[in-house]
Amino acid sequence: MDPSLDTWDFSSPLISLWINRFYIYLGFAFGISLWICFQIVIRKQLFIFKGKNSKDKSVPKATRDLMTNGYISLQKKDILVSGVKIFYGSQTGTAKGFAASLAEAVTSLGLPVAVINLQEYDPDDHLVEEVTSKNVCAFVVATYTDGRPTESAEWFCKWLEEASSDFRFGKTYLKGMRYAVFGLGNSAYANHFNKVGKNVDKWLWMLGAHRVMARGEGDCDVVKSKHGSIEADFRVWKTKFISRLQALRKGERKPCGGNCKKGQCESSAEEEPFESTSEEESGTEDHQNLNSVVDVEDLGKIMNCVKKEKREKEHQEEKSILVRNAVKGEASERRAMITPALREALTKQGYQLIGSHSGVKLCRWTKSMLRGRGGCYKHTFYGIESHRCMETTPSLACANKCVFCWRHHTNPVGTEWRWKMDQPEMILKEAIENHQSMIKQFKGVPGVREDRFEEGMMVKHCALSLVGEPIMYPEINRFLKLLHECKISSFLVTNAQFPVEIRNLKPVTQLYVSVDASTKDSLKKIDRPLFKDFWQRFLNSLKALAAKQQRTVYRLTLVKAWNVDELQAYAELVSLGNPDFIEVKFKIDGEWWTWIDYNRFQELVQEYEDSGGLTNFSAKDYVAKTPLWALFGASERGFDPKDTRYQRKNKSKDISGC
Repeated sequence: MDPSLDTWDFSSPLISLWINRFYIYLGFAFGISLWICFQIVIRKQLFIFKGKNSKDKSVPKATRDLMTNGYISLQKKDILVSGVKIFYGSQTGTAKGFAASLAEAVTSLGLPVAVINLQEYDPDDHLVEEVTSKNVCAFVVATYTDGRPTESAEWFCKWLEEASSDFRFGKTYLKGMRYAVFGLGNSAYANHFNKVGKNVDKWLWMLGAHRVMARGEGDCDVVKSKHGSIEADFRVWKTKFISRLQALRKGERKPCGGNCKKGQCESSAEEEPFESTSEEESGTEDHQNLNSVVDVEDLGKIMNCVKKEKREKEHQEEKSILVRNAVKGEASERRAMITPALREALTKQGYQLIGSHSGVKLCRWTKSMLRGRGGCYKHTFYGIESHRCMETTPSLACANKCVFCWRHHTNPVGTEWRWKMDQPEMILKEAIENHQSMIKQFKGVPGVREDRFEEGMMVKHCALSLVGEPIMYPEINRFLKLLHECKISSFLVTNAQFPVEIRNLKPVTQLYVSVDASTKDSLKKIDRPLFKDFWQRFLNSLKALAAKQQRTVYRLTLVKAWNVDELQAYAELVSLGNPDFIEVKFKIDGEWWTWIDYNRFQELVQEYEDSGGLTNFSAKDYVAKTPLWALFGASERGFDPKDTRYQRKNKSKDISGC
């Protein structure tokens, strides 16, 4: 026997472990694998538990207990439609009856419903609330005489029209609001058929609201009604509305027509601005498929579309001939400043046009002060009563094409008067009448103060700053004289391109000059003047302003990245024109006197006229002490304490007169 083997004792535990080491390694590896698998399973279960727990936090405890015990198994759902608001504008009661019928149908779905008379509704305060309310708003509106809204819906439509074209509201003001429209009309009046329904639909869309279904149109003419009567037209639309409402509650989108590319469903595309009715859509579709195989039954519809298109083409040709003839007839005489296209554009923006070159419009601060919600900055600075201020112009034309023009360059341009001219007496008379007519529309409007309404009917101030260049009007001095004879103060704004006219201008209550830039290059870029010698005209206008003895104001327009860095050049222009309200001259004995004594001004201007211009007067002769609330640092922050500060619910800043 090998003596070396005698030294090994195979019964030793260490020797046994060494001999069986491979089995031990295998056991360790297997154990570690089991531990890893166990940890993975535990973490997965924990993740699932946390996910369920986070969902359960939004569920009431009692409900969680029931779910744990297995009594119910309901998944929490978001509320997609919280209710329906039905607005109606009715004259004879038909629209009101339809609104009640629609409310009954909505109630059967178990949804809250409110029926609202538009006459008692203030859109300025409440319409924006529908952006986040999750309501669906239905508008049942009738078209009255000459395509106008009914008396009950007149204020709502007026507000909606102006808001839709007012850049201060913007295209997203009502983004998030959902709506549908049913209009009532009579196709016997073809030019105005369902005009109000179409307009409400269009204006809501322009403000960013979402149309949930095609507009419905009811026709009182049983012969031409799509379904035999206006009641039947409404029933069909009501059925579609209820069906659409049910789909919205389930979170369903508009049904896809099957003509979409993958991932690009047409139902999610942007809405068309002027959506046709469902009947018009079907007619269009038939006409588009003219080249495809059609049934004999559909030929009637197709031929009707072809005939309609032919008639429209002939009508357009006739209009073109009439326009050409009209142009030839007017070639030998001065033409009107307001062309048909310009009239249409300005009317849509809320202007009341006068004669052939003038206009008047209601300022939003006039509306605000009628309701006791404060006036514009001129009330704080100069004591103007905004609800008694008429914003007008005797000339829609201008000699500039400013880059910041908020009139969207719809007004004509020119360097001299080359149009027909209306008499100042007619312009002032119609301006006051139109202004009063617009004020009358506020009678009975929610929130309008009766005392302010009565005062608003008596014009006390005239802001000649509406649009264009008022000083271009050849009879501007006669117009100003007529204003003062009517005890109406005058606030005239000019763009500093007519120095001779400024020099010859008779006294005005306050003369403004728009100083849009302080160097020749920046003025050319910003104002884009038509005159070749625009810079010299600009400087001469400021010099002419310095010679004026009545109140003068520089109105600076500062545009970021355009003219805000020219401070030294602005200071030189201030020295040149020496205006009263850049370098303020009316701090008397340590007190501010920025307001205007309007009665005293009328007395002084009368003395001026009676003396043939020999008895002149200065700005200091008709100053008035500034009230404490209008001073810088006052707790009222420039807001008249007689009014109530109003803040829009979706805005972070107030819209007071400051």
